[in-house]
Amino acid sequence: MSTDDRPELHRLARSFGPVAEAYDRGRPAFPADAARWLVGRDAATVLELGAGTGKLTRALVELGHDVHASDPDPDMLGILRRHLPDVPTSECGAEEIPLADRSVDVVVAGQAFHWFDHERALPEIARVLKPGGAVAVAWNTRDATIPWVRKLWRILGEQHTVNEGTDAAVDAIVTSPLFGFLEQETFGHWQEINRETIVDLVASRSYVATLDEDARAAKLAEVLAFYNDYGRGMDGMQLAYVCECFRAVVADTAQPPSGDPAGDDRSEDDRSEDDRRNDGTDTDMLLIDFR
Repeated sequence: MSTDDRPELHRLARSFGPVAEAYDRGRPAFPADAARWLVGRDAATVLELGAGTGKLTRALVELGHDVHASDPDPDMLGILRRHLPDVPTSECGAEEIPLADRSVDVVVAGQAFHWFDHERALPEIARVLKPGGAVAVAWNTRDATIPWVRKLWRILGEQHTVNEGTDAAVDAIVTSPLFGFLEQETFGHWQEINRETIVDLVASRSYVATLDEDARAAKLAEVLAFYNDYGRGMDGMQLAYVCECFRAVVADTAQPPSGDPAGDDRSEDDRSEDDRRNDGTDTDMLLIDFR
C-alpha cells in the first residue's frame, strides 16, 4: 500500500530525523542469528533499505557481507556513516534505488519496510536483485509474554496505525507476483536498558516524536515514573523482544529471461544487424564446424 494513501503513516515516517541520536542510543540491535537467517551464511552483496542509524547494518557487516546502506533521512544516515565509515551509502528511498539492474544478492530492511510505498518499492527491489536473489525484512517487536513489558507498552499506547502498516507490509510481499513463497522465522533476544536509554527508546518512537512539546514531556515523565517503580537505578533491566523475520525469493518472471530483448534499448534494425554479425553471416570470418 502506498504511504500516500495513508497520510498518518506518511507523517510518522518523516519524524525520525530530529530524534536520530535518541534512536541510535535507545533502539535495540538485531541479533546475529536473525541477520544470518535474513541474508544467509555465505558472503553476499546486500542492499539495505531504510538502514537508519545502522542497527541492522552493523550485524550484517560483522557477518562478512558486502553492504550498501541507504536511507532517505540525512540525519539518520549521518550517524550510520559515523559508526561505519567504510560502508558505501546512498541518501534515497526504497522507491528510487540508485543501483544497477541485477546487482545485489539480497535486499534487506530492518524496522523500515512498513514505511515504504510498496507499489513502487517492490518493482524496484525486484529490478536490482540478481536471479535467485531475495528480499528480506525484519521487525523487533515487544515480547508481550513479559508482564512488565505489556505494562510499558500500555503506557505508550497501542498504535494501530503502525501495527496495521506492518501487517500490510508483509501482505504486500505475499500478494506480489514479483516474489515467491514468503518464509518466516522468529528470534528472541534482550536489550539492556537503564534510566537514560529507556527515555531514548520512548522518545524515538514515531508517535511520541510527533507529539507537541508538552505532551511529549508528559509521556516521558510517565515512562520514567514507571522505570523508577520497576527498575534498579542505573544498573538497568532487560527488555524482551522478538525479532520477526520474513524472506522471499524474487520470481523468475521478475527477471527478463536470457536473450530476451526486454530492457534492450537498441532499435529492431540495430538488433538484427548485431545478430547477423554474431552468427557470422555478414563478416569476413569463415565459421567451420570441426565436430
